[in-house]
Amino acid sequence: MGPPMKEALYYDKSQDGVVHCRLCPQSCRIKEGGKGFCGVRINQGGSLYTLNYGQAASLALDPIEKKPLYHFHPGEMILSAGTVGCNLSCLFCQNWSISREVQTPTEPITVDDLIVQARRLDSFGIAYTYNEPFIWYEFVLEAAQAARQAGLKNVLVTNGFVDPEPLTELLPYVDAANIDIKSIRDDFYKKVCSGRVGPVLETIKDMAGRCHIELTNLLIPTLNDSPEDISDLVDWIVANVGPNVPLHFSRYFPCYKMTLPPTPPKTLFEAQAIAEKKLKHVHLGNI
Repeated sequence: MGPPMKEALYYDKSQDGVVHCRLCPQSCRIKEGGKGFCGVRINQGGSLYTLNYGQAASLALDPIEKKPLYHFHPGEMILSAGTVGCNLSCLFCQNWSISREVQTPTEPITVDDLIVQARRLDSFGIAYTYNEPFIWYEFVLEAAQAARQAGLKNVLVTNGFVDPEPLTELLPYVDAANIDIKSIRDDFYKKVCSGRVGPVLETIKDMAGRCHIELTNLLIPTLNDSPEDISDLVDWIVANVGPNVPLHFSRYFPCYKMTLPPTPPKTLFEAQAIAEKKLKHVHLGNI
C-alpha cells in the first residue's frame, strides 16, 4: 500500500492531536503516527486517513451462493472486491492474509474501474467481501453510490461490527448482505474475536427490512456449537428478525491461530434440525 490517499470519514479531532475514530465499536483513540485496531486508518498531523482507499487485494467473479446468499439472484455471478484490514481479530480467520496482514500487496483501483469491470463481466452487481467492507468504508460508499446509478446491485459480506451512523449513511445503497454472527455469546466475541456481540445484533436489526439479509454462523467445536448456543441464536433471530431470514451454518476448519479439529458434520446436521423447528430457511456450508 502507498501513502494515505484520502481523509477518513467519521472521526473527531482533539487539541492534543489524538483522533477518535467513530467508524466502528472499537472506538479507537489514535495518537500521532498511530493506526487503529483495523491497521488501515492512521493519524497524520492530527487528522485521520485511510490507507486502503482505492486499493484492491482481491477481485474475482463469484457465484452469489459463495457469499453465501441463496435467496438473492440465485444462479447468477457477481463481481467481488476486497482490500486489506479488519476491525475484528478472529483466531480462526480464513482470510487472515488480507484481514490482519495489512502489508499484503494491493493494486490500485478506481470506482470507475469497478463499474467497468462489472459490466464487462456481465455481473448483476458488486459484492464487497473477502475482508471487512466497512473498513473500506470511504471507497465502498462511493462505489455503492456509483453502482446504484449504473443499475448494479450492491452486496455486503460483513461482520456487522459498525457504528450506527456510518451504517445509516451506507444502507440506502445496499441491496443485500450476508452478516456473520459468530456466536450469540459476548464472551466468545471478546475471547476469540476481540469484539462484542451487541453491536452486531444491532446491525442485524437495523438492516432487516431495509435490504435483503442472510446470516451465517461458523460452528467451532466446544466454542459455539452446543445445543444451547444454537437454540439461543435461533430464538434471538426469530424474536428480532423473524422466521423467514435465511441462516447458514458453516463448517469450521483449522486456520490462522486456531488448531481445534474440524467441526464434525454431525454437529451441523444437529444444528440444522434445531434451527428448522423455528426458521424456514436453514442451509449448511463447507460440507
